[in-house]
Amino acid sequence: MAVEGGDALVAIDAATNAVAVTVSGISEPHNVQVAPGDRVYAVSGDTATVAELDAAGHGLKASGPTGAAPAHVVVTPDGAKAYVTNYGDGTVSAYRTADLTSAKVIRVGGGPHGARPTPDGTALVVANTKAGTVDVVDTRTDVKTAGVKVGGAPVQVAVSPDGRHAYATVSEPAGVVKVDLRTAEVVGRTAVSAAPAQAYLTPDGRTLLSADQGTERRPGAVVSVIDTRTMKVTGRMATGSGPHGLVVAPRGDRAWVTNVYDGTVSVLDLPTGRAVATVEVGEEPNGISFATTPPAAGAGARVQVTLPPAGRRPAHTGTSHDHG
Repeated sequence: MAVEGGDALVAIDAATNAVAVTVSGISEPHNVQVAPGDRVYAVSGDTATVAELDAAGHGLKASGPTGAAPAHVVVTPDGAKAYVTNYGDGTVSAYRTADLTSAKVIRVGGGPHGARPTPDGTALVVANTKAGTVDVVDTRTDVKTAGVKVGGAPVQVAVSPDGRHAYATVSEPAGVVKVDLRTAEVVGRTAVSAAPAQAYLTPDGRTLLSADQGTERRPGAVVSVIDTRTMKVTGRMATGSGPHGLVVAPRGDRAWVTNVYDGTVSVLDLPTGRAVATVEVGEEPNGISFATTPPAAGAGARVQVTLPPAGRRPAHTGTSHDHG
């Protein structure tokens, strides 16, 4: 996961719920993504850089410059391309993952934040927070093809297994919106307990989890459980203070939630709807991703990486932790 306030990436061993590796040297990382082959990508908001780390030794493999205030990095299902949303300048940067060389800069306007690809890899779905839209980018041409108004500021999206629908968390009014990607229209919505940050689907696509972060003054402390067919909240699971990042295990039985206000990760057992562990990880944990192979290093290992001096860019100041 990205521990933004601690300027580190932290790996938790899912078998023991213990911190296995801490990687320092990527300052203000807001998001981290594990790609096919367990390749690890992260953005540095402080230096406006995207980096790829070796999954085994956690050393730096490649890096490249981003736009202003990079928020999220995602990788297409085939692993060929990576995309970074640049909140500060209204762009999305496309890269070839082989060496993180730039493929194209896509101007979407507003302030793009969260993003995820469709399962077939033909489209990138973007939560454009400043524009109040869910944007769609054709990954074959790297051109924006749609922008759907969702009635608020979206923070992150999840895409259904069949690629038909996107679910966007909206900070105000606090809720989740369902978007039909074929017709480019909102087809459902539901309220949640506090301004949500990230959302994640169970593997069968029937259940959506919403991390109801809230604000630092009025933090949330639950993950809302939503039936994607009816768009009704069917339950809530207790977390730490300010649940932000979410990921669900491929088997669909566990979820991990970063709690941005108390520096922890909650491990949730989905069949029972209860937290089974709380892991201390450091200040302001944000994005989180899942790797299928366990950490290679021993418990408590520390790794230092050094990004090349590509020149400082504006820090990730365009959006606060109260919004995503």
